[in-house]
Amino acid sequence: MGAYVPNRLEEQCAQKGMRMTEQRRIIAQVLSSAEDHPDAEELYARARALDPNMSLATVYRTVRLFEEVGVIARHDFGDGRARFEELPDDHHDHLIDVKTGEVIEFVDKEIEKLQEKIAKRLGYKLVDHRLELYGKRDKS
Repeated sequence: MGAYVPNRLEEQCAQKGMRMTEQRRIIAQVLSSAEDHPDAEELYARARALDPNMSLATVYRTVRLFEEVGVIARHDFGDGRARFEELPDDHHDHLIDVKTGEVIEFVDKEIEKLQEKIAKRLGYKLVDHRLELYGKRDKS
């Protein structure tokens, strides 16, 4: 059997001096492997499949801790549920389908330039931003 290799999120937590319990490792693993933006209930179900002793309270405490140390992002996509994702290496924006709840990540250089241009025109240097677009699939 090979040696255990920590995932990217675990490594970031360790770099920030966080003690990684087995349950935190499992939650980090679930978040690192997620291809969607799970809420706490979804994280709980996935983590519980790996550890039946996982509690929902542990999931809530852990995502709050991960958020406080700056390794995950919390999103509110208008459906009343906080959703989470590992902080990406590269910036991206989100398009949320209001009917299905599907979240599509995208990057658009023109939008990025326009945001910087607007900030500059208003006398600011842009240091961070978050863009969320909400739409319905066009049937035409």
